[in-house]
Amino acid sequence: MTTPSGQAGASAQKGHTAATRRMARHYAMQALYQWHMTGNSLNSIEAEFRTDNDMSKVDVEYFHDILHGVPEHLSELDAVYEPFLVDRSLAELDAITRALLRLATYEFKFRIDVPYKVVINEAVALAKKFGAEDSHKFINGVLDKAAVVLRALEVNAERKSR
Repeated sequence: MTTPSGQAGASAQKGHTAATRRMARHYAMQALYQWHMTGNSLNSIEAEFRTDNDMSKVDVEYFHDILHGVPEHLSELDAVYEPFLVDRSLAELDAITRALLRLATYEFKFRIDVPYKVVINEAVALAKKFGAEDSHKFINGVLDKAAVVLRALEVNAERKSR
């Protein structure tokens, strides 16, 4: 499987684990935040992360895919979750919440090798670690609705199996 940014999909990569993926999301969220706040090039941000962090326990292909894939599909991703923001606009989202919603929506849309529940759980965990108080509840609610749009078959199959 090839992802939108041209990288080999996770199923083709040997040796990734839940922990290395978790670290890839962790760094990707921070890198997307940095990109949003500074406007620096993605390549320079990626190089900085690879230099400044121990990447031996990171799925670096996944990190690269998210970091480059989210900006490539930005308006498309924002359009998916924006209707579910309910009481606020896209412009009112803090940079961490925005980065997490974009990251998770990217995974929903382009990384179908990752179960939708994993996408939501990982985004909620990162929100608890980096986000504002109770932002994880907001992110969970928005992603639950976005999952129904982007992963309808998977969500419905899971709900029927309960």
